[in-house]
Amino acid sequence: MSAMTTEPTALLRRAESGDGAAFDELVAPYRRELQVHCYRMLGSFQDAEDALQDTLLSAWQGLAGFEGRSSVRTWLYRIATNRCLNARRSASRRSAKEWNVPGVEPPAPTRLGEVFWLEPFPDALLEGVLDASPPGPEARYEQSEAVSLAFVTALQVLPPRQVAVLLLRDVLGYHAAEVADMLDTTTESVSSALKRARAGLERRRPTATSASTEENALAAKFATAYEAADIEAVIALLTDDVFTSMPPMPFEYQGRAATVAFLSSILDSGRRHQLVPTRANGQPAFGAYLRGSGEVSHGVGLFVLEVRDGGISALTRFESGALPWFGLPRSIPAVRE
Repeated sequence: MSAMTTEPTALLRRAESGDGAAFDELVAPYRRELQVHCYRMLGSFQDAEDALQDTLLSAWQGLAGFEGRSSVRTWLYRIATNRCLNARRSASRRSAKEWNVPGVEPPAPTRLGEVFWLEPFPDALLEGVLDASPPGPEARYEQSEAVSLAFVTALQVLPPRQVAVLLLRDVLGYHAAEVADMLDTTTESVSSALKRARAGLERRRPTATSASTEENALAAKFATAYEAADIEAVIALLTDDVFTSMPPMPFEYQGRAATVAFLSSILDSGRRHQLVPTRANGQPAFGAYLRGSGEVSHGVGLFVLEVRDGGISALTRFESGALPWFGLPRSIPAVRE
C-alpha cells in the first residue's frame, strides 16, 4: 500500500509505534526532493547523499518529537536544512587536485576556482521531482533553473545561513515566518539574510538553462567535433564569454581565447575520445571515454555543457568517478575509425 492511498495520520501513528516500513512509506514521497535540496546546499552529489541519509536517520530517531505543527514535508526540510548547515560549517571540503592528464600540458589558467568540490547531479534523479511538489507562493526561481551548475556553484560561495534562507524562501517558496521557525530565528533575521543572499547571488549572475531543440543540436555538434578532434568546429560553437572549469582541479578558463587554448592542449595531444550522451543538472552532458590501441575505450570524465545565446557558454569537466551515478560504464567497446 502506498502513502498516496493511506491516511498520513495512520502512517504516522504506525511509524511512531516503531513500524519501520510505515516510516519508509511516510517519507518516501520526499526522498528525492530532499536529496536535491541537500545537493543545492552542499554542491556535492556524494555529500548530499550522506546528508539525506543523516536526515532520515534523525527523523526516524526523533519521530516522537514531531508535534504536527507543520506538515511532515516541512518537518523533514527543517531537519535536512539544519543537517546541511552543520555539514557546511564543520566539513573540511575535499582538497583540490593537481593536473593529472598524462601527456597534456595545459595553458596557464585564467584563475583558480574556489568551488572545486562541485559535483554533477544526474537528470535521471530529477525526473518527477521538480514538478511533484510545486513551490510555495514566495518562490522566485524555476525549479529547473535552481539546479543548474551555475546556480549551485554560486550558492557555494555564500555564507551557509544565507544559502539556507534563499533556498527555503526563493526556491521552495516558504513564508518568512515558516523559515524562521525552521531555523530557530526571527523573521527579521530571515529577511536580512535573504536580502544579503539575493545581492550575493546577483553578483554571480547564474544563467538559467533549459532543454531545447537548439540545445540538443549544439550538443550533438560538439560531440561530433570533439570526437574528431576538430578544434575549428569546436571553436565555432563557443560563445565569446565561454567559461571552462574542471572540478576537483581548480583550473578555470574565462573567454573564447583561453578556452580554445585549453581545448587545443587536449585535442592536439593525439588523444581521441568517444562521447556518450546523458544529462546533468538539467543540461546536456557526455561521458568521455579515451580511445586506446585496443578494443576498449576507458572512461576519463564527464562533460556538462551550458547553452546560451546560440552557443556553448560553459563547459565543465568532471572526473570519471561521476560516471556510475549516470548509469555509465567505466569502459566501452572502442569505435573503429
